[in-house]
Amino acid sequence: MATKVAEVKSLKVGKFVVIDGEPCKVTSMQTAKTGKHGHAKARVEGVGILDGQKRTLLAPVDAKVDLPITEKKSAQIIAFMGDQVQLMDLENYSTFELPKPKDDDIEGTLVEGANVEIIEVMGRKKMTRVR
Repeated sequence: MATKVAEVKSLKVGKFVVIDGEPCKVTSMQTAKTGKHGHAKARVEGVGILDGQKRTLLAPVDAKVDLPITEKKSAQIIAFMGDQVQLMDLENYSTFELPKPKDDDIEGTLVEGANVEIIEVMGRKKMTRVR
């Protein structure tokens, strides 16, 4: 699992964070100061990069959280096999399979030989767009 560690107070909207074991993109962040001897708390809301689910993290601002290391790659579509798409990485020419994306705008433009952008995060891959 490729992650690094940071404090909650260093997070910003648009950055990535691991919430409940899933990599998420931060959509909103709020901080609240408590009483005289309390600690400031943060509420971080994010949307899963791979599954699109909304998740929330409540933690002190000085708590440690994991930040996923994301990598964008280019791949070429080789073949369609039912609900799977066979792809070839354009850097090292290895082949792998991914499920067809559920997005209508991506699914309608998928053809054999087309180049697509892949995001790889925490050992999992997802097709993000057609180039």
